Amino acid sequence: MRRVPRWALISSGCAPVLLIGGWTVAGILEGPGYDPVTQTISVLAAYGAPGAWVMTGALLGLGVCHLFTAWGLRTAAPAGRIALAAGGVTALVVAMLPAPSSGGSLRHGSVAAVGFACLAVWPVLAAERAGPAPWGLRPTPAVAVTALMGLGAGWFLVDMQRQGGAVGVAERLVTCVQSVWPLVVVVSCLLHAKGGHRPPRESMSAS
Repeated sequence: MRRVPRWALISSGCAPVLLIGGWTVAGILEGPGYDPVTQTISVLAAYGAPGAWVMTGALLGLGVCHLFTAWGLRTAAPAGRIALAAGGVTALVVAMLPAPSSGGSLRHGSVAAVGFACLAVWPVLAAERAGPAPWGLRPTPAVAVTALMGLGAGWFLVDMQRQGGAVGVAERLVTCVQSVWPLVVVVSCLLHAKGGHRPPRESMSAS
């Protein structure tokens, strides 16, 4: 099994910091007129928004982090690494296609939907089904986290259709899970590799 480089901890660990830090700072710059419960993250990056530069920078950084993490996750199945990298590319494109301040954008929304789909399925596609695998790459956790993201997406879509829905909360839940899961996988891979190099107890007792 190929090792995951330790620098993948930096790329995967910076992803949630950039995303959560970005929407927090951008929300502060937006002022009391912005409601994180009922308004989406895209509002923070819209044309003319006071914190647009912060949110745009956070999305660009998030995309780069996902690309580096996909490169470093050598123990994951290739299809999962490609899906994670595709999610990183879409984050870069979303940052370069901000929604207009007047409302939603078909291009912005379409790219965001593709990015969500890639980041939702990559855990399942990356799972290893042959032999012992790191916890984060086992089928059961992978299916569970994908299901969680699917439920969050359903919540988001339902609340988008009704007035005063908690779309901001739903979106933040899904994107937070998507940004944290690569870190969980990287940590589990490093711990798995470390444990696999421990000498057997019989050899230790004999010595």
